[in-house]
Amino acid sequence: MIMKNIVCYGDSNTFGLNPKNGSRYGENTRWTSILQNNCATKYKVINEGVCNRTGFVKNPDGFLFSGQEHFSELISKSKKIDILILWIGTNDLMLQYNINFETVENGLKKIIELAKNKAKRVIIIPPVILGEKILEGYFGDRFDVTSIKKSKEIGVLYKKLSNIYHCEYFDVNRFVKPSDIDGLHYDEASHKIIADKLSIIIGL
Repeated sequence: MIMKNIVCYGDSNTFGLNPKNGSRYGENTRWTSILQNNCATKYKVINEGVCNRTGFVKNPDGFLFSGQEHFSELISKSKKIDILILWIGTNDLMLQYNINFETVENGLKKIIELAKNKAKRVIIIPPVILGEKILEGYFGDRFDVTSIKKSKEIGVLYKKLSNIYHCEYFDVNRFVKPSDIDGLHYDEASHKIIADKLSIIIGL
């Protein structure tokens, strides 16, 4: 039987960053790895998450971290993608970018159009609704109250474009909240919830 592919494209929450110490969660904890376990032999789950990746603005850290540029190359080089899980846009809410929703909409459209040309199914996840604790933690100098406000409002845009382009929409914020440690990343229990909810959507 030919193995089908699930590509998970995102930032640090897809990478599996542990808010306790900044390390990477192990294979038994990351939502992508749990999803792989849930898939058994039906799918191969490919983790394309990178910390600090933006989706719609040029990232000063370079090509790999600029989703708008990197995603295009990833798609062009990928042979086969059966399901693409797209979870990008949280880092665009950083103070330094001062992003507006028009930029988000135009950027997300481009990424979705590329995805739809390659993947059989596209699942869209909106950015994390930032917790108030982010202002007190390690990332407090990168986000502010405006970032938090945008994170609460931006999901409507993601849902609208999901409907327009006939993508599947999974609002992770309905089921999990970021850790109080940094207001941005998820604890172990939340990673399992994310994986299990996605497993239901995929139909495992």
